[in-house]
Formats: sequence, structure tokens, C-alpha cells
Amino acid sequence: MTETKGPADPRGVTVAPLSLLSPVLDDELLTRGLGDAEARAMVEWLVERSEANHARLAEDTCQREIQRLCHRARAISRFVFLWCYQQAHGSACQLAATERFVWPLPATDEDPYEVMNIILEWETIDSQQRLELLAA
Repeated sequence: MTETKGPADPRGVTVAPLSLLSPVLDDELLTRGLGDAEARAMVEWLVERSEANHARLAEDTCQREIQRLCHRARAISRFVFLWCYQQAHGSACQLAATERFVWPLPATDEDPYEVMNIILEWETIDSQQRLELLAA
């Protein structure tokens, strides 16, 4: 079954259908262990990236990319949890190396919400570059 592009919101942005967002909205691991502010930032980031992908990619490519973003988001969430809430910096560094995160490690006393926002800024740039390559 092929879905059409979703309706435009008042800003003229194409809104992804709920079926494409269900991997984001139904995955509790995305926000496990995070505070409300960091969890909200993560979900909003994933929805924005999903909508950007939906506007530019074919449906099957878009679904694969959303799955990849969800995997990445779970790893970022775990990193923030380990770094900020558990102060398990060694474990967080090991996760960062395994996942090949390219952003710099945060200060050890950084606020979790700030850490999440800095990471998501880096990830947005990476995601936008990847989208350009996939859409070409």
C-alpha cells in the first residue's frame, strides 16, 4: 500500500503521515532514563527529521532512514543517560566510539538538556547532509 505525502501545515511544511512517525512515537527506549526536557527535545528532533525525510525521499527510503534515525536516537539517549545521570563517562565514551559519534564529548558537569541540544545540533547537520545525498 502506497501512502501519499501528508497535508501541509500552516507554515507550508509537509507533515509526515502518522504511520511514518509510529517508530518514533511508539519507541519507549528513545526516552528511557531522560528528564522531560531532554526527552521532549529528542522526540521533537526525530519528528522534524522524519518530516524532512518524508518531504524529499521515496517512501521506502524514508522508512529506512527513519529506522536509522531511531537507532541513532536510542544510542544518543543512552549516551546522555550514562554521561549526565550515571556519571559513567567511561561507558559513555565506549558507546560513543562504538556508535562512531562525531561530536565532541561534553564537559563532565554540563546540564543534560544542554548536552542533548548540542548533540542534536551536530546530528541535524549530519542528517541534513545525508538527506541531500539520498535525495540526489
